[in-house]
Amino acid sequence: MCGIVGVLGNHEVAPLLVEALKRLEYRGYDSAGIATVNHGKLDRRRAVGKLVNLSDLLVHEPLAGKSGIGHTRWATHGAATVTNAHPHRAGGVAVVHNGIIENFRELRAELAAEGYTPESETDTETVVLLTRRAMDKGATPVEAAQETLSRLHGAFALCFLFDGQDDLMIAARKGSPLAIGWGEGEMFVGSDAIALAPMTDRITYLDEGDWAVVTRAGAEIFDAQNRRANRPETRIHLDATRIEKAGYKHFMAKEIAEQPVVIADSLRHYTSSKGTLELPKALDFKGISRVTLVACGTASYACHVAKYWFEQIAGLPADIDIASEFRYRDPVLSPASMAIFVSQSGETADTLAALRHVADKVAKVVAVVNVPTSSIAREADLALPIHAGVEVGVASTKAFTCQLTTLALMALKAAQDRGRISATDLKARLETLRALPGLMNAALALSDPIAKIAEDLARAQDVLFLGRGPMYPLALEGALKLKEISYIHAEGYASGELKHGPIALIDAEVPVIVLAPKDALFDKTVSNMQEVMARHGKVLLLSDAAGIEAAGQGTWKTLTLPTVEPLWAPILYAVPAQLLAYHTAIAKGTDVDQPRNLAKSVTVE
Repeated sequence: MCGIVGVLGNHEVAPLLVEALKRLEYRGYDSAGIATVNHGKLDRRRAVGKLVNLSDLLVHEPLAGKSGIGHTRWATHGAATVTNAHPHRAGGVAVVHNGIIENFRELRAELAAEGYTPESETDTETVVLLTRRAMDKGATPVEAAQETLSRLHGAFALCFLFDGQDDLMIAARKGSPLAIGWGEGEMFVGSDAIALAPMTDRITYLDEGDWAVVTRAGAEIFDAQNRRANRPETRIHLDATRIEKAGYKHFMAKEIAEQPVVIADSLRHYTSSKGTLELPKALDFKGISRVTLVACGTASYACHVAKYWFEQIAGLPADIDIASEFRYRDPVLSPASMAIFVSQSGETADTLAALRHVADKVAKVVAVVNVPTSSIAREADLALPIHAGVEVGVASTKAFTCQLTTLALMALKAAQDRGRISATDLKARLETLRALPGLMNAALALSDPIAKIAEDLARAQDVLFLGRGPMYPLALEGALKLKEISYIHAEGYASGELKHGPIALIDAEVPVIVLAPKDALFDKTVSNMQEVMARHGKVLLLSDAAGIEAAGQGTWKTLTLPTVEPLWAPILYAVPAQLLAYHTAIAKGTDVDQPRNLAKSVTVE
């Protein structure tokens, strides 16, 4: 979501801050700003909209100084305005903040009673007002920040900068990620290692509740009880943080095209050429009576597909939960169950909170993440990286199919551990998985015909997606992709649910996208498709050659995909679903990589 960067440098920091913020644009934002200290004087610049607006402002109103903080804001409290943009300032203190201060209203009332009134609508301004009040009463900057942190409830990553202090930043995290970067006579703070990559490859991730006093000489880190803490330094691989379009018009297009390669990488990490699984030994399903799969958004649909796999392949009961609802339904958990948390960023606030809720209530907590250094990965008993590489487009594509691939391998491991699959059958299943990269290349070749279909789809007001079995969650995901980047209202349904309500929406203007490989459920899906066509609905059928031959007559359009093992069809069919959304967004002229109101890493509840 929001992005934070801080620099105590040896050179002018304004250009460094802006460049670092550019690397965080993929997280989603609607305003941006920086603050610097120059010869002891604190000043700031803020602008609404894209970073280019801030850059233009800095041309006309330069900001000097070798110490500074920067921020890209995704609005939670208050509209996207200059007044609500970060950094917020009160007197001699400026702050940038990711997260939400839950008790800001009572704190604001307390401060107002003493004459400290806010200028903005934000919860963040409460932080700078608390700090200013403490300093007005004689506290040092460090003492004032520490006192402020003790008053805050909620989730936050914070970075403080002070008037008169050219060599001081204070960083703190609770619920939102924050890292410290180490340089030679320079120090850095960032919400994402990607932001710091051009400046350093030496990173220390703050633990939950940590706060740090940062100077050019280094960082003193304290835990939630204000005890000195030693946190390990990590070397990040700079190649893994490179953000380039590589000739593609959009990051999303590049990431869709990368899927055959990253799926092959994921399979290579977790299987052997001999046809065996190479998952960590700690991933043991012996004695596990149930799995609980928890995630948000696209990742939750990956979990929904995996439910079919765990139950059909391994005979292991599986529950799926949306992370934001999980804790609040007071789930009944068993010490013989395994909880699996799926998140691209590994920082999703609801998913992280759900993980902490079950930590001492289940046999094992497993994280399926794209960022192995993330909070969810670090707090789980076992983390399985999906090996998708950096995903910049807000609408997840390659991370989704890599999540599916990793979950498929986990289901096979569960079947193996539970004696539900022979070595011969396991090898055969793995062979069908290894065929996926080649099949995905064939699916990518459909991009041009999909672009032509998208020209018509772009004129629709409503679109329905239908699927049965493991294709039902893919229908949900296909609808989500279309909504996210084209802003067309779209809904996914289990095909059999069509006549229980959604069929009332069918008319000649509503495209219905049917995801139906010729599998055991194909004939039933075709019956539902016929119900649509009988009401003059426009059916776009996605199937293999046998399916198109059997059911393609009378459809509006068809797309022929390669024949695939039915279990893994959701992984393959994700590609045309993504391309439909992408090309429809292109036809509508929307912002494909940074769709309105959305953020890549959702670090607030």
